[in-house]
Amino acid sequence: MICYVPAEHAQAEPRAALTPATAQALVKLGFTVQAAPGLGRASHYADADYEKAGVVFNADHAAALAAADLVLRVRKPPVEDIARMKRGALHLSFLDPFNESALLAAFAAAGVSAVSLEMIPRTTLAQKMDALSSQASLAGYAAVIEAAQRLRMALPMMMTPAGTIMPARVFIIGAGVAGLQAIATAKRLGARVEAFDTRPVVEEQVKSLGAKFVKIDLGETGQTAGGYAKALTPEQIAKQQAGMAKICAQSDIVITTAKVFGRPAPRVVTKAMLDGMKPGSVVVDLAVESGGNVESSRPGEDVITANGVTIIGHPCIEGTVAYHATQVLAANFAAWLTHFWDEKQKALRLDPPDEILKGCLLTHGGAIVHPQFAPKS
Repeated sequence: MICYVPAEHAQAEPRAALTPATAQALVKLGFTVQAAPGLGRASHYADADYEKAGVVFNADHAAALAAADLVLRVRKPPVEDIARMKRGALHLSFLDPFNESALLAAFAAAGVSAVSLEMIPRTTLAQKMDALSSQASLAGYAAVIEAAQRLRMALPMMMTPAGTIMPARVFIIGAGVAGLQAIATAKRLGARVEAFDTRPVVEEQVKSLGAKFVKIDLGETGQTAGGYAKALTPEQIAKQQAGMAKICAQSDIVITTAKVFGRPAPRVVTKAMLDGMKPGSVVVDLAVESGGNVESSRPGEDVITANGVTIIGHPCIEGTVAYHATQVLAANFAAWLTHFWDEKQKALRLDPPDEILKGCLLTHGGAIVHPQFAPKS
């Protein structure tokens, strides 16, 4: 089977879907691996290392797509690339399926089987394939580092001959994978950390990392079967914002990580809350690409409010640590392919009853097969 990994067409996307180590693993399985020259340049993986791993570079993108049995990429492809793929080929990437109905239709029309990394089930068996979690963990780390660079304050307590420097106060909103990593990173840097989540079940995890868990009575909340926070009612959102306003006002760094999969991000930090924050404080909106948790945040920009609060709206903050983001993402791809690899046939075996496949396979055999996206009859 021919596996082709093209260069990312999305502007400023530094990650890649393949590393030399995972390329070597795929070659060992039985794949012929082709890639665009310079594939890992932005994430600091050298072409020479890919070649040592058995990768053949192909500069003819159209020809490589037409010949490939499998295409791996980070971001969703241009529609014209889908039309160039051969029928029966398999495509794996982030696909944003809830907002890309036209893209799914194009995959179905081309007879290409499309797998969405976002839809891989959050189960023990699929843990090694969970690209959302691997990238979110690095996003949480990078959010703290980016905020610390702009804060113009030291994060830890310091005892000096000239007096004591008190630790910076960091407030993390959302204690999922990204939030927990942000907590751990801020604590390692010596900050005083507080965190809030609508799911009471995460309180012990927050405390185990040395942070204070902020309690706000929102009534009945919880999480979905996939581990995501459930969407709040407008009344619950208002209570949450009121409870968080005081904490934001005394914080030096606020990091928001609240996402509801398949829906626009909830607005949890309002303009009024920003107005109450200290000059020089920093807010990082990790949900900016899906609408934003923070009023006034803009994808790809730093916004400075009238009272001097910096809002960081990096749409792919894990890309600031692209070397490791690529390392773990490529490992997610390799784990998925290994799970479905038939050693005897030296081919991928897509078994429809497989629980992982049922969760993430969107198109197959010329149709949209995932029940959440298939046309209603």
